[in-house]
Amino acid sequence: MKVYHTLSENMLTVNMLLSVFFLSGVSADRCGGFTPTFFSTTPKSIVALSGSCLQVPCSFTFTKAESDFDSGGQNFAAWIPSSRSIFYISQGFNNDQINITRNIKQRNCTTVFSDIKSTQETEYFLRIENSKFKATACSTPLQFTVQDYPEKPRIEPDLKDLKEHQSVTVTCSAFTPCPHSPPELTWNLQQDSLRQTEKNTDGTFTTKIQENITLSDTHDGYNIRCSARYPVIGGNKTAETEVTLSVSYAPRNTSASISPSGLVSAGSWVELNCSSRTKPPPRFTWFKNSEHREVKISVGKVYNFSVTENGEYYCVASNNLGNQTSSVILLNIEVSRVFIYFTMTIVGLVMLCGSVIIFEWTQKKQSDGGTGIMKIKM
Repeated sequence: MKVYHTLSENMLTVNMLLSVFFLSGVSADRCGGFTPTFFSTTPKSIVALSGSCLQVPCSFTFTKAESDFDSGGQNFAAWIPSSRSIFYISQGFNNDQINITRNIKQRNCTTVFSDIKSTQETEYFLRIENSKFKATACSTPLQFTVQDYPEKPRIEPDLKDLKEHQSVTVTCSAFTPCPHSPPELTWNLQQDSLRQTEKNTDGTFTTKIQENITLSDTHDGYNIRCSARYPVIGGNKTAETEVTLSVSYAPRNTSASISPSGLVSAGSWVELNCSSRTKPPPRFTWFKNSEHREVKISVGKVYNFSVTENGEYYCVASNNLGNQTSSVILLNIEVSRVFIYFTMTIVGLVMLCGSVIIFEWTQKKQSDGGTGIMKIKM
């Protein structure tokens, strides 16, 4: 059993005002210079898919002779293409292919067009007749566009300015020309996302699926793909949309390095380099551990300086979402070979002199009979 929904009062009011606008000018010329007795209200822009069906929400309002319509008994209605005489109901359609599904007595002319073909892309005029009332909505034709391929589904919201830890509901939606035969939506997010078909303010329908995501740095650059598969005569037609997530996040994997590595000579130049994975790009700050406190020494990714002493260095990467500190790197000055040779020579001489003094002291002790007193000649 097919289920149809009535138009909302807001949609009816808005479209009535739009329709009044067309009572004059070019649209009125279709009426042969006469003031139309009533006008129909349909969406101003609607797209049909060839091979599918199209449900067109429709209502109508009278400008005069409304009492004749209400008291005229059984009503007959049909859509007449512009290629025919629009003032003769026999020229119109109300059958299995173009079927007015609602109650004309209640001013509801919602219509289903079945097995849409490109040849059906034209203007249609609503004709109503009963025993007392005969009129055509000549100033407000129905017109829709027929496409061979479906429109791409929409992925919302805008996924270009997101932040980590933010919770966002991603929606993939597709226009639904046939609410009783909606498109099948699939994407590379959770596969069991609930499909819903909802009525729009203009009386048309949209099918959608949703998924809530709590964002992290791993979502940055992730591509979301959503496909809409429409059932048509003889098979299916598919359209796909892809969007890329852009997620900002605090610094990750912050590290510091030194070049050249290992021992360096006093007076030589070294380069400290700080790196971090983050978005947006971070601000880098360099620090040195002194004896009693940490000293800020530079700002920037790279810090070059001439070595004068040993030291401990580290960097901090920061952006508007947070900061992270690198591990400490040690800078050690290489002791020169000349200095080592000189030091070893001095140490050797000191040890030699010490040995000579101890030897002489021992010899004197023995010659003095073991008194342990060393006599020194003056």
